[in-house]
Amino acid sequence: MFPSQAANFNIEALSGICGSISIACWVVVFSPQIIENFQRGSADGLSLIFLIIWLAGDVFNILGAVLQGVLPTMIILAVYYTLADIVLLGQCFYYRGFNLKEELSPSATPDLFATNGTSDAERNGAEHQPEPTERSSLLPMPSVQATNVTGQLPQDRTRPLSAGRRHSATSYHDIFHSSVDGTHLSPATPFIEPTTDSARRRAQRARRRRISALQSILFNLTAVALVCAAGVLGWFVSPAAKSSPDPEPLAMDVLGQVFGYFCAVLYLGSRLPQLLLNYRRKSTDGVSLLFFLFACIGNLTYVLSILAYSPICHGGSSEAIMGHRHRAQCRPGEAAALYGRYVLVNLSWLVGSAGTLLLDMAIFTQFFLYHDSKVDEEEE
Repeated sequence: MFPSQAANFNIEALSGICGSISIACWVVVFSPQIIENFQRGSADGLSLIFLIIWLAGDVFNILGAVLQGVLPTMIILAVYYTLADIVLLGQCFYYRGFNLKEELSPSATPDLFATNGTSDAERNGAEHQPEPTERSSLLPMPSVQATNVTGQLPQDRTRPLSAGRRHSATSYHDIFHSSVDGTHLSPATPFIEPTTDSARRRAQRARRRRISALQSILFNLTAVALVCAAGVLGWFVSPAAKSSPDPEPLAMDVLGQVFGYFCAVLYLGSRLPQLLLNYRRKSTDGVSLLFFLFACIGNLTYVLSILAYSPICHGGSSEAIMGHRHRAQCRPGEAAALYGRYVLVNLSWLVGSAGTLLLDMAIFTQFFLYHDSKVDEEEE
């Protein structure tokens, strides 16, 4: 026999489904990042400041939830979040030591000399060249390395090369890896750069990238669908709400509200160090996409579960018939006043979850922005 929720899908059912999906997402939210760190043997992609502030927010979340008198399930989940934060922090300290300084990857530090197109050897050679005199040759003489490589002729019989020819010869050597057969020197056989192989390799790399991206998208969507389905199933098989007296009006605990707003500020501030670290590294390498994807869905469904609320008016008696609760008729403006008070009591949690959702969307934007730069580095 199916539970009575199946035939009583109303605003309360919507709130219950969203809340159940949110719980399922928050239960597994840390697992992708923990697995990512373990597989890489590194936690450099995560900001330590981000985790520390998030841990502090979870601690104040526990205090605020206890003082405000929320459901025991939410308190247990808050404790679970705190323990998962400690596991992530433990991984970071294990892999990088007790160092709070964020270290950028070598690719994120630009090589000033490389960008100017000048190597160390060229700069050193330019510094040690003698000053020109009246007897100096107008044409540049070949270096010792070039003389040793190009032939066995004495230096006085070696014909100096112009800068343009030396550059051209170096380019051909780099292209063919010393495999030039000289057939292009014939007037009947013009030189054509063999771009067929390189074009084929680029096409293969692009095809592999598309396949890898498609596999990643399918895996992420499958994981999200399974977790959401588990949340819906959890609500569906949960015991039907028994008829009970109308709840007392919501009481606002001042200290609980203070902790709740402090928790919201910490949650909002925790994302900023991660955003800054990704921006400085110009990469999201080492950060699990599913980690923030589950966090986004968990925050979104949590906000919806709070907003999907039907006030219970106290202007008259209510009765329960066949498991369906029939509320008393609300006086004009009573339902709006009750809903407004309900939102006010939960405002700190709404602000924290909604604001964090927006910041998580900014991190998603970084995933897509820096993915192209990562592909370019791999091709180079």
